[in-house]
Amino acid sequence: MGAVFILFVGHLRLKAGVFALALALGIVPAGFAQSVLHVAAPVGFASCATFFPGGQAPRIAAQPKWRELCYDDFAVLHNGQTRTPVFVVQRLNARTLSQSSVPRGNRFFADARLPANERASLDDYKHSGYSRGHMAPAGDMRTPEGMAQSFSLANMVPQLAEHNGGPWARIEEDTRKYVMRAKGDVFVFTGPVYSAAPQTIGSNRVRVPDHLFKLVFDATTGRAWAHWQDHAPGQRVGRPISYDEFVRRTGVAWLPTAQAAQAAGNTVALR
Repeated sequence: MGAVFILFVGHLRLKAGVFALALALGIVPAGFAQSVLHVAAPVGFASCATFFPGGQAPRIAAQPKWRELCYDDFAVLHNGQTRTPVFVVQRLNARTLSQSSVPRGNRFFADARLPANERASLDDYKHSGYSRGHMAPAGDMRTPEGMAQSFSLANMVPQLAEHNGGPWARIEEDTRKYVMRAKGDVFVFTGPVYSAAPQTIGSNRVRVPDHLFKLVFDATTGRAWAHWQDHAPGQRVGRPISYDEFVRRTGVAWLPTAQAAQAAGNTVALR
């Protein structure tokens, strides 16, 4: 069956605070793990537009159960039907990554801003055979608050442990190495792609992706490429594809017109 790419939009905004810091430092009791990071007022991507190239999110028609979530170091377009991200976006550069030496957190939580019938729970992942795979990597976070927020289940997909710690970890590390060499900002979109009849886990039927993607756009050089990685046992890192090919596969114009014109045909491999 062909891949089905599902896209979503909505209106939510996270304010980091003392609770996030306590979570990152490991001083929040485990019983609170699913009721953290409360929001003061709901807003959309307009509050975190700096994460997007040209300050513009991809133009996608709104649908029910689409929610925009802003965090300190990334933003999530969340799908209440799949109970996973549609995509996660980051704005990285050598300066921000050089600050990302925060001790790794380990407290996953359900984001209380999402309705209960639209979000994954910790129980969904238990005994499922899948790990909780970060889309915005914990290794990119530059503050304790950002580290804590990266463990939101809104930033996760069900991922095979060998894939998470194998080819996908290599892609994440190669992307960081590129960002450290880049002269300015690098925008990264990451997310899942599903088959027409995906496997699910847990009572909330969290969908398991068939592929994962990572689109990298260097705003200084105009170079862009994407990883389109099979989510299956025994995989190795595949060859990156061009921005044009990525747009063809997803049916989405990810970059604003000016940046897309720059990126078209201007592709570079990470190695």
